[in-house]
Amino acid sequence: MPAAQHRITPADILPDAEFARERMARRSALLPLKRLRRLDLGPVCTFYFETYETMLFQIQEMLLIEKGGPAQVADELAAYNPLVPQGSELVATVMFEIEDAIRRAATLARLGGVEEHLYLQVGDERIYGVQDGDVERTREDGKTSSVHFLHFPLTDAQKAVFRSPGVQVLVGCDHEAYVHMTGLTPATRAELARDFS
Repeated sequence: MPAAQHRITPADILPDAEFARERMARRSALLPLKRLRRLDLGPVCTFYFETYETMLFQIQEMLLIEKGGPAQVADELAAYNPLVPQGSELVATVMFEIEDAIRRAATLARLGGVEEHLYLQVGDERIYGVQDGDVERTREDGKTSSVHFLHFPLTDAQKAVFRSPGVQVLVGCDHEAYVHMTGLTPATRAELARDFS
């Protein structure tokens, strides 16, 4: 199936009892993939590049934990299918992970609008993330959310550059309160390139 048509359907969902039996094995099998798709940006920000496999597992987890039955399936598909890359993009869940609640609140209060400053740099071109959905991630008081869902759309030319081993690919943030960049390893680049059709 072309990546542009890749969606999780009800037919892909295992019954809860079957998933519960296979849960640990499936989680273990997914770990190497998730490691390649995780990228730390500075001290408290992490990019988790999503894919069909990570979203299918997340849906199965939600169904198992919440026990909503068949009625819950449609809601989970509507929530997580938009995070499955569609062939000309990378999709990331970006999290600001700070355990201490006081420090977390203070940091997020300084990072208002950060979702507009997160980017993928392919060679000399910066591709800024586009928020998933229409939910504002920064409140009126300037405090941002600790979780952001971003799409990074790439042209065919940018995808070709992304695949070129001699060209540097980075993720970064140019928000004045959180200026950081980090490079993608060759293994991570190869894994993420699978998201392109």
